[in-house]
Parts: sequence; C-alpha cells; structure tokens
Amino acid sequence: MKKLFLLILFCFAVYGFINSPFFSPIKSYIPVNSFQSIKLFFTTADSSSDQALEKIFQNKQSDIQVGGSGKVVKLLPDDTQGSQHQKFIIKLKSGQTLLIAHNIDIAPRIDSIKVGDHINFYGEYKWNSKGGVVHWTHHDPKGRHKDGWLSHGGKMYK
Repeated sequence: MKKLFLLILFCFAVYGFINSPFFSPIKSYIPVNSFQSIKLFFTTADSSSDQALEKIFQNKQSDIQVGGSGKVVKLLPDDTQGSQHQKFIIKLKSGQTLLIAHNIDIAPRIDSIKVGDHINFYGEYKWNSKGGVVHWTHHDPKGRHKDGWLSHGGKMYK
C-alpha cells in the first residue's frame, strides 16, 4: 500500500513538473505527442514501454520521447561524419530492435559496452523500417530539448 501511495505521489509530481512554467520552454520545442509518451514512460512498467515502442513503430511515428531497456546485440563503428555518434543495436524483450545513436561530442562514450550487456535508455525515437533509432540520449547544452540518457553497468551517460 505504501509503495502504491509513493508511486501515485511520484506521478502527480511528474505531472505537476510537466505542467509547470519552468517546463514551458521545453514544451514549445517538443511535439505534443511526445508528452503522451513521457507520461506513459513514467507511469508504466518495462513491458508496457516495449508495447508502447511496438505501437509507435507500427504507426510509423517519429519525434517521440521514449524510454526502456534492452540487450546489446551488435556494436557498430562510430559515426564520425558531422557530430560523432557511438552506435549499437539493442533488442527489446518484445523482439523489436532499436539503433541507439549516442552523441559522443556532447556525452561520454560508453567504452565498456559489449554484446550481451543490458542497457537502459531515454531519448527521442525516429521511425525506420528496421525498428527505429533512439537519439538525443544526452543533455541538451542549449536547454531547448528534453534531456536524454543511457545507463550501463550502474553508470549514467548524459
């Protein structure tokens, strides 16, 4: 009962923050449908985030803040054209794959990552036919976009 009360209290706090004047500059930058996914991320379990990502993929949606976790199935070479990105593919429990494109010009590179590792993520989803790409897994130095992050081995990368 106490855990349920704390969860409800946390949800109200997140809702209050999202609707506060402090959050309004970010609201004007992120599409409205992103806030639906932010609320979904904060109010559901991991299996629900997989279901939400599957629905977003099926509907070919993009520019949506998403969070979840998965297993690293492939490490790709860094993208060094323009902004540098560390890239790897994860598989969700649902079987869907996602390309993670982590900007290493802004956030620290995850040197310890290897195939088979578990990773948690929060960033912006872009649709593609292979499952989608999650980027913006870092803070926004200009403060105009919702901050993202990656978590691996108990450490946050943002």
